[in-house]
Amino acid sequence: MTRARTRTRIAQEHPVRLAGPMDARAADEIPPEAGWRYEPKWDGFRCLARKHGRVVQLTAKSGKQLDKYFPEVVGQLVVMKADRFTVDGELLVRTGKTWSFEDLQARLHPAESRIRKLSTQTPATLMAFDMLESAGIDLRALPLTERRRRLEAFIRSSGPSILLSPGANDRRTARRWLASGKYEGIIAKQLDGPYLTGERAMVKVKRRRTADCVVGGFRYATGSKLVGSLLLGLYNQSNKLDHVGFTSGFADFDRAALTSRLEAIGGGEGFSGDAPGGTSRWASERSAEWTPVKPKMVVEVSFDHVSGGRFRHGTRLLRFRPDKSPAQCRMEQIQ
Repeated sequence: MTRARTRTRIAQEHPVRLAGPMDARAADEIPPEAGWRYEPKWDGFRCLARKHGRVVQLTAKSGKQLDKYFPEVVGQLVVMKADRFTVDGELLVRTGKTWSFEDLQARLHPAESRIRKLSTQTPATLMAFDMLESAGIDLRALPLTERRRRLEAFIRSSGPSILLSPGANDRRTARRWLASGKYEGIIAKQLDGPYLTGERAMVKVKRRRTADCVVGGFRYATGSKLVGSLLLGLYNQSNKLDHVGFTSGFADFDRAALTSRLEAIGGGEGFSGDAPGGTSRWASERSAEWTPVKPKMVVEVSFDHVSGGRFRHGTRLLRFRPDKSPAQCRMEQIQ
């Protein structure tokens, strides 16, 4: 039996089942060098890209199919010579010299005409960092070092269709990536580890920073008369207060007392610049329900990533800053 026929038989007997990508557990420190490899943590859409013949599937971490939202990526994979592979990666959209999560998120649009237009205006690309299947052969049981070798060879032969995520075995490089602010964090993988579908077999370390923000409004908790979240703002170059995110971790604070303090300074416009539910096309009816307050309260929060002038994720409330003037809370802190 020829090698080609053997590969076909193996692929038929052991099909790669896309039950979800390998996941990561959070850690505060980058693991030591012994036995680990480090990669940047990209701020995009995690994606398993699979091609079987002329059929291409782009599957999100949630299991949702992304094919229709990124026709340009599907087209890039369709024309590749390789006709049976599965790679793990991240869908990204470049804006200038950086990657834009806002432009990426805008691609999830219900109108096909809009998707087609954006696919040329803000085209996406696939940044690959692991290989699960090659020529129909399941590679997941192989150690990371071998999967990475095959991924590099695959991308070299594929041309510019897929980008290769950088990686390093030294901790110094990982620390430099983490400190640069260009990435959402660092992912650490065991060099001899297999690809464990759906398991938290990797380690993720996010960059934590702090900022002093003005409270421009708040939302009540669902079904409650107590505060559920604080809406955070920073002053821009025009001295307008822009909404930049929220915080909702009140475990260490008296919510009843905080609610009273907020209601006492209620009123005004809350945000004189970008307001929640105002400029975002993704705002829902619920997200528009907030109570403005006068810009008198300052809080210090920790955050991990900024995208498009806003905190990418929810922040953690650290403390109140009565010693800080609201006018001192400026956008430069997060730029």
